[in-house]
Amino acid sequence: MTALSRAEWSARAEAHAERADALTAAHRERQQRGEKHPVEDFLFTYYSYKPAQLRRWHPGAGVTLHDAAERAGWRWYSPGPRPGDVVPDAEMFQAEKPQLASLVERMLRLTAARPGQFGCFGLHEWAMVYRSDEHRHAVPLRLGGAGTDAVVEAGELRCTHFDAFRFFTDDAVPRNRLPLSREGQPDIEQPGCLHAGMDVYKWAIKLGPLVPGELMLDAFELASDIRRLDMEAAPYDLSEWGVRPVRIETAEGKAEYVRRQRTFAERGNALRHAILGAWLGAKLPVDSAAS
Repeated sequence: MTALSRAEWSARAEAHAERADALTAAHRERQQRGEKHPVEDFLFTYYSYKPAQLRRWHPGAGVTLHDAAERAGWRWYSPGPRPGDVVPDAEMFQAEKPQLASLVERMLRLTAARPGQFGCFGLHEWAMVYRSDEHRHAVPLRLGGAGTDAVVEAGELRCTHFDAFRFFTDDAVPRNRLPLSREGQPDIEQPGCLHAGMDVYKWAIKLGPLVPGELMLDAFELASDIRRLDMEAAPYDLSEWGVRPVRIETAEGKAEYVRRQRTFAERGNALRHAILGAWLGAKLPVDSAAS
């Protein structure tokens, strides 16, 4: 069991808040101006977690904070060995949220255990506008409607992520290699998927104090980096926001996408293992995400 003095945990909490503020500064400034960014605001709108939640540092399950009486009423904290001590309690979380605990553990563990798949080329975003005049983002299509449809029809939809698949147009759904469902998500999620990599952030923040704040911000940074590639490879013309397209309709674009996708898969799996270890003390075999 690890214990931190007040000076130690206060310093980490302060450093964490400064890092979180730096990561969210642009978003918060846009909010004050009433502006929106179709790429960088996604993590705050889709996942609905506010910058204030990212600022709050936690030590991780089983780590005792000395002289932290102000946290005695915080969720999933239990009293520590001395008066005024507190400790994030994984058993309390399990008792209060058994279904969530089971889901998060399965999603992290099973995804990390599978080999990555790298042949989707980001076509999930193209499938969301396939043969449709209505788009999720109010920006023009880089190749126009007909050109976008032609890219989908020339390729193969290999999406493995239900939360992307559920936004496919009706015409795109039957073109996907596999039918996907919410119930089957833990059994098919794989680390090569960009959206699965972004979801590591979601699982980390759902665990609250059981995950060290540093890991949670690492997951947020990964999600931010992935979101950038997700939109660079999308069919939209985002030049107004300085987004350089990764032209996945070309061999060069496909190669760049896969190269960066493999790097994200490795980072995602490293975080999955680290989060499980901090939360459950799990010792998992390290599988190659790039296999």
